[in-house]
Amino acid sequence: MKLSLVVPCYNEEKNIPLFYEAVKRDFKKADYDYELVFVNDGSTDGTFKALKKLCVGDIPVKIVNFSRNFGKEAAMYAGLKESEGDYVTVIDADLQQKPSIAFDMVRTLEVQPEFDCVAAYQAERSERKVLSFFKNTFYRLINKFSDTEFVKGASDFRTFRRPMVEAILQMDEYFRFSKGLFSWVGFNTKFIPYIAEERANGTSKWSFIKLFRYAVEGIVSFTTAPLKIATYTGLLTSVLSVIYLLVVVIQKLFCGIDVEGYATIVVLILLLGGIQLMCIGIIGEYIARTYVQTKGRPIYIAKEVIKNDKYKQ
Repeated sequence: MKLSLVVPCYNEEKNIPLFYEAVKRDFKKADYDYELVFVNDGSTDGTFKALKKLCVGDIPVKIVNFSRNFGKEAAMYAGLKESEGDYVTVIDADLQQKPSIAFDMVRTLEVQPEFDCVAAYQAERSERKVLSFFKNTFYRLINKFSDTEFVKGASDFRTFRRPMVEAILQMDEYFRFSKGLFSWVGFNTKFIPYIAEERANGTSKWSFIKLFRYAVEGIVSFTTAPLKIATYTGLLTSVLSVIYLLVVVIQKLFCGIDVEGYATIVVLILLLGGIQLMCIGIIGEYIARTYVQTKGRPIYIAKEVIKNDKYKQ
């Protein structure tokens, strides 16, 4: 098998047939075998039924049906694991990422053997300024504190050579941040710009809260800077407390000034208590991830894996 198209799906019932036809159209000129690896991530609509209808088509189709919703990160991992191609492309089913670009990615890797991956990034994003500000802030922070380089705007829309896929699969950590994992394994990556199309049907599954959590996941997964910030904050607070203590003693003993009482104490207690809770919370984020990881739970559970009869025996 030359190419595997890995397609995570969550409530994409109306988009599945359109995506399938788009792949057939854009890969009509391909002179190599390819497969479609769909991962149904616990969809609550008719996505699974729509996927099963594709099994009667003339393209090799594999369906990984999750027992529940495990998230896109788990779906991508499952798709990579079930893929059989020498090249593997991760692409969404909503047609914001055109299959024709994936076709060009494969051709790029064929003519440029020095690259192991082609990744697409959005040079221009049509989104609110507030959201854009937070995204830019995230990339500035994580690139400043992490040893792994994150390319601004880079998406999961990528085509890999098989050796890079195998390297990614070696990292079976439960809390996954694929943008970081793709960079951490190394290999030579070529970044190409693309324009995201409008969704064919439905709305984005990514709310601001989900994006914020995803950003926190990336920061915690690829840098220990928050722990150092907690340490430095504690040291700074201790130094300031000692200085304030000396000021109070001098005022009382040498200047005869009455030391402020109730209001000062309340403010200091609230300030120090808030700093302590913040530091404990940061430490808790790391401990929680360690706790879950040590349980050894699987990244996903596949209820069933279906293949059509187009696969060569």
